Amino acid sequence: MIVVLNFGGQFAHLIARRVRDLGVKAEILHGDASLAEIQSLNPVGIILSGSPHSVLEGGPLPDRRVFELGIPVLGICYGHQLMAHFLGGKVQNKENKEFGKEIVSIKKKTGILKGLTVKETVWFSHGDQATKLPKGFVVTASTKTCAHAGFADEKRRFFGIQFHPEVTHTVHGKKIISNFIFGICKAKKDWDMKSVAKNIVADLKKEIGDGHVVVGISGGVDSLVAATLLYKAIGNRLHAVFVDTGLLRKGEVESVSKSLRSQGFKNLHVIDASEMFLSRLVGVTEPEEKRKIIGHSFVEVFEKALTEELKAYPIGYLAQGTIYPDRVESASTSKHSSKIKSHHNLTLPERMKLKIVEPVKDLYKDEVRRVGEELGLPHALVWRHPFPGPGLAIRIVGEITPERLAILREADAVFIEELKEAGEYEKIWQSFAALLPLKVVGVMGDARTYEYIIALRAVDSIDGMSADWHKMPHELLEKISSAIVGKVRGVNRILYDVTQKPPATIEYE
Repeated sequence: MIVVLNFGGQFAHLIARRVRDLGVKAEILHGDASLAEIQSLNPVGIILSGSPHSVLEGGPLPDRRVFELGIPVLGICYGHQLMAHFLGGKVQNKENKEFGKEIVSIKKKTGILKGLTVKETVWFSHGDQATKLPKGFVVTASTKTCAHAGFADEKRRFFGIQFHPEVTHTVHGKKIISNFIFGICKAKKDWDMKSVAKNIVADLKKEIGDGHVVVGISGGVDSLVAATLLYKAIGNRLHAVFVDTGLLRKGEVESVSKSLRSQGFKNLHVIDASEMFLSRLVGVTEPEEKRKIIGHSFVEVFEKALTEELKAYPIGYLAQGTIYPDRVESASTSKHSSKIKSHHNLTLPERMKLKIVEPVKDLYKDEVRRVGEELGLPHALVWRHPFPGPGLAIRIVGEITPERLAILREADAVFIEELKEAGEYEKIWQSFAALLPLKVVGVMGDARTYEYIIALRAVDSIDGMSADWHKMPHELLEKISSAIVGKVRGVNRILYDVTQKPPATIEYE
């Protein structure tokens, strides 16, 4: 186990993922976690993450005693400065700041830098830097403007680097992290998807015992994998509820139902509540009002299912597809863990007294997908792009009407089909079509048309917190545009969204 202390840096989750990718479990804790909390995890090493703050201006600090535990510590960027600051060195704000790719000179190819070349391409993002080393430390790396880009006290197994090894821009970053966790910490490989899936199933059996569980299926991979793990653990004592809100993608209900039933699910309850949802959304144009209506309606349908379709069963647990980034907010446990995640953040009525069970709460999205493949779920479902709880309601700007839903559903299906045919779909983190509430003039054949605009969105991201627009071939964009206009009645113009997040959001509402 490696503990990552998060001081608010944008890459804390990425550090944990890199450790896990190397086969070792990593747990993120808040930067000021108590010594008892850290020791309870019995870590073989600690990594101090980056931060947007400065140690010179009251930035977050760890318990000083982390350096007295006798276990290796790696400081990255802000963590590197913290180490210098705490252990008797000096940190200053320098005029020469470094942001982006830099060439670093490796002065000492031992410890975490073992096996690297004399010159390495790394990624920096800092203004402060360590200008005086603590006693017992030596310089291990430097640049023209950062003399102490790396330092180490190999006797106490303390290492600091001013650059970020966890990002792909640092060419041999994986090697540096591997050197730390295996060469320095002597960690044992204890994190692979086969053993993780088996352990989750065993834990669920122990936690639930003879109980019955209900899970809300959203069509997303998280709830699907959670449900499948539960089924492996408790069989027919799992009851899956799939609410058709009328706002789902084309073929959603059929494909997800078929997949679950192919896994042996017998207690799958598909509830068609589309008429109720759509009638309540008539005339509603404000995004938050849409979300609120959908959220309350979902809870209402879900509660009704428990008191009607499932009333014969002694259900004591509510399962959710909560994943690790949902649960960890600024490296502390999320307060949302007792809420239905699949469609909204509204709690079920307290009178229902259901205990929460979260099968995939310790996994990242990519790990959930790997577990899904281990469980034998269809590749197409496991690798589906994220889909928002309110569904197509927030991909139609303005009022939702049956006509607009039908147009968007078809346009989205054509877009995704073309991406898959071109082999582009799995290169993208999320893609979808959105309908803009505007009609514009067009020409089809010899006729003048007055029809809707479809905006296409495709983004690259790690966790959805920030995103860049996906650079797909222009020829493919042209093909997609022609296919949508040719196949979907009611559309005569296609736009491609090239806005990053921030300043934009990924979704439209």
